[in-house]
Amino acid sequence: MGFYSGLAAEKYDRQYSDKKLLERIAQYFKGQIRYLLIIVVSIIVRAIIEAISPVIVARGLDQVTQSEITNRFILILSGIVLILGILSWLTNFLRRRYSARTIAELIRQLSSDAFKASVQQDLSFHDSYDSGKIVSRITFDTREFGQLVTISTDVITQLITSISLLVILFRTEWRLSLAVLLLVPISLVLVIRYRHIARKITREGMRAMANVNSAIKESISGIAIAKNFRQEEAIYDEFNEANQTSFEVNVKRGFVLSIVFPLLRIVGSVATALMVYFGAISVLGGYISAGAWYLFLSTLEQFLFPVFSVASFWTNVQTGLSAAERIFALIDAEHSVKQIDHVVPERIEGHIEMRSLHFRYTPDEPILTDFSLDIKPGETLALVGHTGAGKTSIGRLIARFYEFQDGELLIDGIDIRKYDLLALRKQMGIVSQVPFLFSGTVEDNIRYSCPNCLREKILDIGSKIGGGEWLETLPNGLDTQVGERGAQLSMGQRQLVALMRVLIQKPSIFILDEATASIDPFTEQQIQTALDLILSNTTSILIAHRLSTVRSADRILVMRMGEIIEEGNHEALMKQGNHYAELYNTYFRHQSLEYIEEAGKFAQRHDFTI
Repeated sequence: MGFYSGLAAEKYDRQYSDKKLLERIAQYFKGQIRYLLIIVVSIIVRAIIEAISPVIVARGLDQVTQSEITNRFILILSGIVLILGILSWLTNFLRRRYSARTIAELIRQLSSDAFKASVQQDLSFHDSYDSGKIVSRITFDTREFGQLVTISTDVITQLITSISLLVILFRTEWRLSLAVLLLVPISLVLVIRYRHIARKITREGMRAMANVNSAIKESISGIAIAKNFRQEEAIYDEFNEANQTSFEVNVKRGFVLSIVFPLLRIVGSVATALMVYFGAISVLGGYISAGAWYLFLSTLEQFLFPVFSVASFWTNVQTGLSAAERIFALIDAEHSVKQIDHVVPERIEGHIEMRSLHFRYTPDEPILTDFSLDIKPGETLALVGHTGAGKTSIGRLIARFYEFQDGELLIDGIDIRKYDLLALRKQMGIVSQVPFLFSGTVEDNIRYSCPNCLREKILDIGSKIGGGEWLETLPNGLDTQVGERGAQLSMGQRQLVALMRVLIQKPSIFILDEATASIDPFTEQQIQTALDLILSNTTSILIAHRLSTVRSADRILVMRMGEIIEEGNHEALMKQGNHYAELYNTYFRHQSLEYIEEAGKFAQRHDFTI
């Protein structure tokens, strides 16, 4: 893999100016004014203490060289220095404590906003972008941004200290002070010229880390498949490649980000050497006192340190700003599904119309072209056809997971884009081809669509499916743990739980992308019973792979390349002997009872075991 392979920005990424970033960041501090005031006061007080401490010591030094001093004077001077040190520690403690609280709240809000933006995105967004990289923005990038805020408070403290010291130094000796001040532009020029390079290499470093996170997530999620095909070494190599790329990018990043600080340290060393020389001449010439010379020497580095800090912590500064860009890009990512109104229906009847609909996933991938379809309320429609015929796309458009490009899609005579998305989907029950279950119990997953549903109601509905026998097959009934993604259950059990989730919801429109996995006859019968319960009260679109599901449909559409080529019920289509009959003999016939009986007789005649 090349040095920057796989480090391209996502399509929704964008670059923000520093001003825009700061404006967006400021919005997150509006609710924390009280804590910010404590932080600001602490910063100012500590900066003043840090500025006057060397002045007091310098004045004391002048007293030592100019007159006799007493033990009392020494004790008072030491006490003042001690008290200032304690006050400095106390104000620093307050600043850090409330900064930590403010930053924690900031990270919480950013993570919440980023996560909310992610879950509210259209399905097309999640189909297009790697989930591991999205997770990296919500977790890793928000923490990196928090580091920027911490560093900012440190730098602000040092800047206030520097300004205070500059005033004191000019009042002490303006010529030496002017010489010190001339060093600042040199340092700033180095930092400013360096800024754009640092931002670019930092973004690449974060993308490399996102690739590593993505590789880990994909490998762990697919570990069962990897083991089935003995590909543990292959997925390790894939991870190692991403990790090695991240290593190389971050080594280069570290090198680039570490150059500026040594350069600025050289500037500081030159400044100190010049101050020693010219300061000594000034003392010998009687222009300044020894105490003033000490003040210049002791505060020179303290004065220049904020500039050095910005440079030395530039890694964190650029990482934080890059993280902010990536987080805000996720939050600001545009939705492909467009809503033009927020109609909230009490109850949808389920009359679905598609008029001259055009849909494509990409500009060069047309799926539906001038497609029209009318589904009556309460009708059960089965869609059959080879892969790529457009069956799943129809379900996704009705569920508003994707946006069509032209034509009309109406529900109960209203443009689907006028419905409030949340209200619309509350009246839709959707079961995907591979039913997804969340970690938890069977009951938790059934309740997902109806959190306030009583356990008695779940048991009552469950008992209507084969007398509730399917619940008896679960080790602990409704309290059975399903495992990650439902791994502890069979595919048939997962389908039953997913169908129960829909039954509890009582939707008006039901969309089923039926699984193709083979299941035992007992579970097949249970699933069909659950389906019959749903189909009796909904307008249903079934992307069918089982013969029993096809036969239960009021109408069957046979699709090919985004077009309807046949239409009718099972018996009528079989009589026509066209494409549906071909599909039946290819995919469905082996599921029929007649086929099984014929196979059994054939096996008996030839002494086979089936």
